[in-house]
Amino acid sequence: MNLLRALATVSGMTLLSRILGFVRDFVVARAFGAGLATDAFFVAFRLPNLLRRMFAEGAFSQAFVPILAEYRNKQGPEETRRLIDKVATLLGLVVAFVALLGIVGAPLIIQISAPGFIDEPEKFALTVELTRITFPYILFMSLVALAGGILNTWSRFAIPAFTPVLLNLSFIGMALFAAPYFDPPVLVLAWAVFIGGILQLALQVRPLARIGMLPRFDFDPSNPGVRRILKLMGPAILGVSVSQLSLLINTIFASFLQSGSVSWLYYADRLMEFPSGLLGVALGTILLPSLAKLHADGRGEEFSSLLDWGLRLTLLLTLPAALGLALLAVPLVTTLFHYGAFSATDVLHTRDALVAYSVGLTGLILVKVLAPGFYARQDIRTPVKIALITLASTQAMNLAFIQPLQHAGLALAIGLASCINAALLYRGLRRRAIYQPQPGWRIFALKVLAALTIMGTVLWFAAGPDTWWLSGHGLERVVRLSIVVGVGMAAYFGALFALGFRMRDFRRRGAA
Repeated sequence: MNLLRALATVSGMTLLSRILGFVRDFVVARAFGAGLATDAFFVAFRLPNLLRRMFAEGAFSQAFVPILAEYRNKQGPEETRRLIDKVATLLGLVVAFVALLGIVGAPLIIQISAPGFIDEPEKFALTVELTRITFPYILFMSLVALAGGILNTWSRFAIPAFTPVLLNLSFIGMALFAAPYFDPPVLVLAWAVFIGGILQLALQVRPLARIGMLPRFDFDPSNPGVRRILKLMGPAILGVSVSQLSLLINTIFASFLQSGSVSWLYYADRLMEFPSGLLGVALGTILLPSLAKLHADGRGEEFSSLLDWGLRLTLLLTLPAALGLALLAVPLVTTLFHYGAFSATDVLHTRDALVAYSVGLTGLILVKVLAPGFYARQDIRTPVKIALITLASTQAMNLAFIQPLQHAGLALAIGLASCINAALLYRGLRRRAIYQPQPGWRIFALKVLAALTIMGTVLWFAAGPDTWWLSGHGLERVVRLSIVVGVGMAAYFGALFALGFRMRDFRRRGAA
């Protein structure tokens, strides 16, 4: 399996999902703007989305995939199939119970997660109603994560990467055509989440059946494999979900700020998630199964070499993305969201949050590459210690930054904390001799820095003044932004080519 080709496949599907995600956000921003209704929905959706990332795509996947790879390599197809059946059964029952608790306890959840809404009865009641509709999403997506872990272990990356497209299509279709039939109209967004979750789960059935791994009911929580996964999952919930916990805590802080703060942070976070998903999630997805196989086979040198490949590719692609987000914050926000109810003031506030988030983009994506280095080895304790330090650092920075910078201070705290997280994970891998850098890092860094300098200069002059973007028409902004981004990419990759970088240098085969 060519990892670069696999990365291109996952990134391509993720790109499609992200593009549709921006179409989704454009439709939502145009229809609802940034105010009471959108604040209520984003808070309501954030908790089930947080639980999805923590339990499903986060802790569960990091615990499940290494053990599944071990079973497939050493135990044979029948034992692997039995493990999948038992894990799927237990996961489905537990998460269904959690979803039911969320529906019943929605008022208490909102009191805790957005206490600033308590003094606004209309906003509070709307948020509770939206939460009850969206909470079953965690059940659907937990089972989707299970399916994705299985398919990725079998090197079937395309379907799991394509799956999020269906949620965006659900949002777009419901917001465009069904909103007039709901009172208030924002309820349509919650039902879009519910329908999108069902569609994503349904898409997994045929691919699982084709590889003979469609789960069957088999309740056996005492199974040794299941118990090992549960043992890894407990601490992994915290270890891989620091950024999501920080976002939840930031929502609590933001609920006390002026109306619209939650929405400004949301839209900025959506822009940051574009490169994060395109690069970080994609790299983590393809690296974890290969790292787990290498560890199971005792191939330590290849394990280290694969991590080195992932780190170089991350820096090569993430640093220009972070610089581009910072320099093109206003062009991006105006082009995507500055329509209808989304005002110029909303643009400037969202810009502030985006620039702050961009500080930590590289750290955020590095975490997605470095953390699998521990989880592939079934090492939970080290990432948990680092997670606790990072979480404490985030809250200390929140308290320091929120007064002078308001909502942008909350974004900056998350960005800087991601860099701390990545630095501590890197140090842990180095101190344990799990990762040894390959030769050539110094010249690699100098060449990338030179290319970034050229790209930054080109973008600075090509973007022009913010006033043009705030007053320009939609199509004009789209055309000009496309040209600016294209010129910036050409400058960066052209500089890399002139400095001797070639695509063949980054080709890499996964573990057989």
